[in-house]
Amino acid sequence: MQQTDRGSYKTEESVVKMFYHSCLGKLVILGGIVGVLLLLAYISVPDEETMMNETMDNIYQCIAANDSIQRDWIDDAIGNVGNMFTHADSMPNEATMRTFEKYNRLEYQRHSFHSTAVIYNNFRPTGTVVGYGLFGMVIPTVNFNDFLLRISPIHKGYNQRLLDGPRLNRVDQEYFGENPELGIFKGDGSSH
Repeated sequence: MQQTDRGSYKTEESVVKMFYHSCLGKLVILGGIVGVLLLLAYISVPDEETMMNETMDNIYQCIAANDSIQRDWIDDAIGNVGNMFTHADSMPNEATMRTFEKYNRLEYQRHSFHSTAVIYNNFRPTGTVVGYGLFGMVIPTVNFNDFLLRISPIHKGYNQRLLDGPRLNRVDQEYFGENPELGIFKGDGSSH
């Protein structure tokens, strides 16, 4: 069987189409998209007032949600996502907020394309980021362990024992419960 059409199958592409299909063209387009996103991020960075108000609202919600249950990072992440779209019903009790304001300092930091809210206290002297501001939104990263809300003396004076209650004193008394098989581990496999 013979081929009836022996013409050229090559088509003439325009310069724009060739540029679009080239690697350089795709890189230029990607760079343009990234440039537009960076421009939008630069323009829409939350101001200090918005950032501080939203972060304090997220802190109120975090303090209110904290109870005796130990939370892990997944609980904190889910709580923070929910806190982005809700507001605190009420402030925590006044004594807790006075303690929070006394021992914690919240600071706004503006960066080129985003802003951060950083909390400083004696427990975290270098600061911990508790919120990111990006594209006009405040994204909380609040964790209850970042706050310093309970203050008490650690010891009474120089060369004194720590005031940590019966836990430290119990070690000195070598009390191991009612089980006679328990004892101090010697390193040779025995525990007596």
